[in-house]
Formats: sequence, C-alpha cells, structure tokens
Amino acid sequence: MTRIDYYFATISPFVYLAGTRLEKIAARHGAQIIYKPLDGPALFSRMGRPAQVHPARGEYAAQDRRRQAKKLGVKISERPAYFPTNRAPSAYAVIAAQAAGGGDMGALVQALARACWLEDRNVAEDDVIRAALNEAGFDPGLADSGLLAGAETYAANLEEAVARGVIGVPFYILGEEKFWGQDRLEDLDQYLSGKL
Repeated sequence: MTRIDYYFATISPFVYLAGTRLEKIAARHGAQIIYKPLDGPALFSRMGRPAQVHPARGEYAAQDRRRQAKKLGVKISERPAYFPTNRAPSAYAVIAAQAAGGGDMGALVQALARACWLEDRNVAEDDVIRAALNEAGFDPGLADSGLLAGAETYAANLEEAVARGVIGVPFYILGEEKFWGQDRLEDLDQYLSGKL
C-alpha cells in the first residue's frame, strides 16, 4: 500500500484550505495517510526563516489566503481571533487519535483548522479540541490521554521533517517524492495516477 506522510500544523491556514482533498485522493488510489503534526514556526526557524514575518510577506499571505479560499469556494476569516495560538494541545490530540483509531483523521484535522480559520475558536482550549474529536468520531477523552507520548511524538515529527527536507506545511511525502502546499494536491493526485 502506498504511504503518504502528511506533515502539517493544526492551525495552518493552508491546512484549512486543503480541506479533505488529501483524504479523497488517498481513497481513490488506495493510499494510507500517516498524520504528522508539527510546530510550524519551529520548522520555519530551523529552515532559516526569521521568527518574525516581514509585513510585506504577511500582507501577501493574507491576499493569497483570500484568493485561494475564493477559488476553492470556502470561507476564511481574514483575521482569526485566536491566531497564532498554542498548537501543541491540538497536535497531541491528533497524535492520540491516530494511535487510538476508530474515527476520521481527515475530519479531525479539518475540524481543528476550521475552528481557527472559520469559527474564531481557540484550538488550545480543551472544549474546542474535545468538540473536534467528537465531530470526527473519536472519544473526546483523548484530549486528556497520552500527553507525554504526544509531546514526544510532536517533537520527533519536527526532527523527522527537518531531516526529510520538509520546508513548510502542509507537506506530503510519498517515498522520495515531495509536494509542498495545498495547491500541489492535484500534482500529488496526478503522480499517484502515473501522469507525473
């Protein structure tokens, strides 16, 4: 079975814009997705990007998010009430959910991203995480379990991402093939179809 390693940050606007397209592509091709949440700002600093985003880059990113959302037919908050926020608790919940199984991982990742980028909710808060777990068919109690293992995996995902050449999120790796950004999902689909 083809494996897609999916590196992402739970509050990335581009993870939100990706929606569940990755899951649909994987289903179409019989591929397995391994979800690897990580600390996006820590990744950027490890890649040599400054911690502070230059105002011109921030302005461009806001315009690009708006255009991408319009192109995809989804709504997005221009200035979410809780961005940035502590991503670790939501990432730990994703890690616990993947280990537990039984729910819809794509729906969980999307519920967390949507909470930030559409619903103006804080994904660092337990009630928001529990609601996302419940919506995706997982036990909401996973928000309280495996915190140490979640922290260790979260840190390990960052180290693995740096070692594998991940340069941003969302990032998808199939063997040696790498795809960066929600706008490359069509390329990933074509690659799996043997067209690229």
